[in-house]
Amino acid sequence: MAKRDYYEILGIQRDASKDEIKKAYRKMAIKYHPDKNPGDKSSEDHFKEAAEAYEVLNDDNKRARYDQFGHAGMSGGGGFSGGGMNIEDIFSQFGDIFGGHFGGFGGFGGGRSSQRVNKGSDLRVKVKLNLQEVANGVEKKIKVNKYITCKTCSGSGAAGGSSHNTCSTCRGSGYVTRIANTMLGQMQTNSTCPTCNGEGKIITHKCTSCSGEGVVRDDEVISIKIPAGVAEGMQMSVSGRGNAARRGGVNGDLLVQIEEEKDPELIRDGNDLIYNLYLSFPDATLGVPIEIPTVDGKVKIKIDPGTQPGKVLRLRGKGIPDVNGYGRGDLLVTINVWVPKSLTKEEKAMIEKMSKSQNFEPNPDSSERNFFEKMRGFFE
Repeated sequence: MAKRDYYEILGIQRDASKDEIKKAYRKMAIKYHPDKNPGDKSSEDHFKEAAEAYEVLNDDNKRARYDQFGHAGMSGGGGFSGGGMNIEDIFSQFGDIFGGHFGGFGGFGGGRSSQRVNKGSDLRVKVKLNLQEVANGVEKKIKVNKYITCKTCSGSGAAGGSSHNTCSTCRGSGYVTRIANTMLGQMQTNSTCPTCNGEGKIITHKCTSCSGEGVVRDDEVISIKIPAGVAEGMQMSVSGRGNAARRGGVNGDLLVQIEEEKDPELIRDGNDLIYNLYLSFPDATLGVPIEIPTVDGKVKIKIDPGTQPGKVLRLRGKGIPDVNGYGRGDLLVTINVWVPKSLTKEEKAMIEKMSKSQNFEPNPDSSERNFFEKMRGFFE
């Protein structure tokens, strides 16, 4: 099933401001909140869909990629970390929209904890593609040195048999409340607990492998599916494959920047390809069948007799597919006639003999003649 447009999901225009995006998301999240619609799978799907749209459109870089490349620009499968997140992950990631903890509005929320959920940092890598890989799409496997979940403690940060004690400062809530007297009366503010860093618990004995962090640095081989039609400088997002989060939480994303290698024969121009074909004078005069390269291998074309230099032959559908699936570009074959720089006596004699024939006198058609007349008048 095709993904819906993110702007359509939130019911906003494509030039909507960040405030408009935030208000639209809040409205959708309230409408489809799981606590307001218990057991309603459709509402839960709409809730996740709205979170996906907000995550992309609220981020300037992701929004720019989406505006330019659509869903294909986010990743091979959509590019949203929410696709693998559960409801609690969404609460933790976007809860600040509702002033501290997601469930605390409108009287519903089910007493959800506002304990801080750690977020792993994003990673950036560059991937080089040749023209054939760009045209057909490819799956690349790359080795990345990153933070991964500690295998000894399974990411908990606690040594074997150890436990987590409730933080005495925040009593497990993850935040502390302060009340200050002001000219307008008492003001209450919530802030992250400084003792447990918002986690609501303290490790009694730390894991020796990761020093209680829950993550260690190691190499990981990651498979990346790159869709056909990507271009130089385009950035994709592979959700959840960045650095692992400390002591559990939400992994960061892997941001993949595309580098396109120059092809020795074909020149890319958007979704079109250009090939400069060099013909000998006899071949251009007499016509000849000839093989030319494409991204899918060699193809044979026929050069008509009397083909003029500068003529462009168009091979439809032999270019690069559009990254958003809107058709495919063409292969443009530009004809160039090669004039030899030196001749033998026999060859020179033959050319001089041919030059006396009327067939070898320039005889452009009416449109070409008009063009040259205009150009001559321009320079006079």
